[in-house]
Amino acid sequence: MEILRNDEGGGDDDLIGEMVKIISTVGSYMGFRRTQRKECLKLVRRLKLLLPLLEEIKEMNQSIPTRAFLSFVILKKSLLSAKKLLKHCNFGSKIFLAMESDAVMSRFHCVYDKLNEALDGLMYQELGISEEVQEQIELLRKQLQGAKRRTDTLDIELAMDMMIIFSKNDERNADIAILERLAKKLDLYSVGDLEIETVAVRKLVKERGTTKHIESTEQIVDLLRKFKQVAGFDEINDNNKVLEESPSLRCLERCRSMLIPHEFLCPISLEIMTDPVIIATGQTYERESIQKWLNSNHQTCPKTGETLSHLALAPNFALRNLILQWCEKNNFELPKKESCLIAENQNAFLDEVSSLVQDMSSSQLSTQSQAVEKIRMLSKENPENRILIANCGAIPPLVKLLYSPNWKVKEHSVTALLNLSLDEANKRLIAREGAIPAVIEVLQNGTDEARENSAATLFSLSMLNENKVMIGSLKGIPPLVKLLKNGTIRGKKDAATALFNLSLNQSNKTRAIKAGIIEPLLHLLKDKSLGMVDEALSILSILAKQAEGQSGIGQLSVIETLVGFVKDGTPKNKECATAVLLELGLNNSCLILAALQYGVYEHLVELSRCGTSRAQRKANALLQQMSKCEHIL
Repeated sequence: MEILRNDEGGGDDDLIGEMVKIISTVGSYMGFRRTQRKECLKLVRRLKLLLPLLEEIKEMNQSIPTRAFLSFVILKKSLLSAKKLLKHCNFGSKIFLAMESDAVMSRFHCVYDKLNEALDGLMYQELGISEEVQEQIELLRKQLQGAKRRTDTLDIELAMDMMIIFSKNDERNADIAILERLAKKLDLYSVGDLEIETVAVRKLVKERGTTKHIESTEQIVDLLRKFKQVAGFDEINDNNKVLEESPSLRCLERCRSMLIPHEFLCPISLEIMTDPVIIATGQTYERESIQKWLNSNHQTCPKTGETLSHLALAPNFALRNLILQWCEKNNFELPKKESCLIAENQNAFLDEVSSLVQDMSSSQLSTQSQAVEKIRMLSKENPENRILIANCGAIPPLVKLLYSPNWKVKEHSVTALLNLSLDEANKRLIAREGAIPAVIEVLQNGTDEARENSAATLFSLSMLNENKVMIGSLKGIPPLVKLLKNGTIRGKKDAATALFNLSLNQSNKTRAIKAGIIEPLLHLLKDKSLGMVDEALSILSILAKQAEGQSGIGQLSVIETLVGFVKDGTPKNKECATAVLLELGLNNSCLILAALQYGVYEHLVELSRCGTSRAQRKANALLQQMSKCEHIL
């Protein structure tokens, strides 16, 4: 039997040992990004199924036949590809991995293919592998093949939020809600998380350069800056741009003095501490910064992420004395702060809001109007205000004012409720106070701005499943469809976003179709100047699963439009248009033939090779449907 050895001997053991080490390394990764976490954990579990095989080979203590050795070389290469991918998903930028989730999924499928190829060449008999291990390897192969066929369940809310955030034409006041949701979904709302993401983005910026990826890199950097603002701090100096015109991109840098010892700086504000306090986890922060964090309804340590057992703050006298000694020695003057300023400001704010809540119940229209307008402004400023305003009992009078005969008061009220609804706890409070029917009434009959903000409010409230059902049953969908058809551009966008979210509920799909949603969606496809093609295709891909939706969408002119997007659209356009064509073609072979006549075939073949992972699966499924119709041609 021909045997392959290296010149120094022990080549087989080295190869097997290296593979065991790779699997051990990926098994130690603990920080997989949420957008790929499930797939990463599955891949790690599958790789660990290889360990009994490798250990059995190692225990045999004999040379490996040449052909089998070559298969193990291929297996090692596939393991290195898997390690590279898993490392990227463990240490890479969370924002980038969310933006490129389809491309990353394609990389997983490539790894599955490589692993299958390597396992294909193994010769169990020649190697003397036990039946038990053979069965385990066959199980692994079935899992890998199943993973290739599987259609992922997309995080629809995350995908839509990313689409809206990166839209150049969307300037809605509700953007802060989307940012807060995204920050939580991507685990980018604590100081520690943002520190790690900054390092990852810095590395990404350096690797990507300034040419091909400049636009998406700018988007990533800008979104990171916004997340920092939502978290209560912004590290970027206006005069220190992250993206410069020079060949290299500068990265986000902390505005931290190199002269001040690191332990004297507050982890949140990055400024020298004047009143350091210790929290339940033993971490030290500037009193003002940590109090602001706690007042924003956080109950975790910003640095470690641990849940706080209590919210008490203990003065760190030892550290304060060290800071004072250092300042005296280095002639450094501490910034002067009043220790009770935060409490005083908060008490003043609560007094002001309580007075405004009373004024909203006044019999004088002018008093009501001034009070609700002020509440609207305060509720827009920051997350802390929204919590305090709700705690002061502002939601019930705001709901009552939605029925005011004065349209300006209605407009201020619905917008204030929109702002307050950005807080998750407030969503339930607003719905319990009976706001949804009143918001729908404003949506039906209000001013343009009031209708837009009503649609945005319904979208925000519909993040809770029970509110989706309530909005649909209270006939909130027809006025949203009307706004989608006749509203301003901003109104159309707000309506589309709300309708997409509501249509995730099965009953609401039928309601939307009966309300005539398909006609305005098709108009959005034809009028590209509105910049809402992605939104329209995304909603159509949901409605095309319904029989009523298929009959409304399945017109020859629509098929031609969809084929046009498969040919020349953006990657997202191609993916969604293919998904719609597939749903339509599953029940109507004539529509598949029409798509073929419009020249879709070669573009589907190209999409099956080079599209996003979801687009590839949809394209392959549609090509299979087309092959079934060949006998008709």
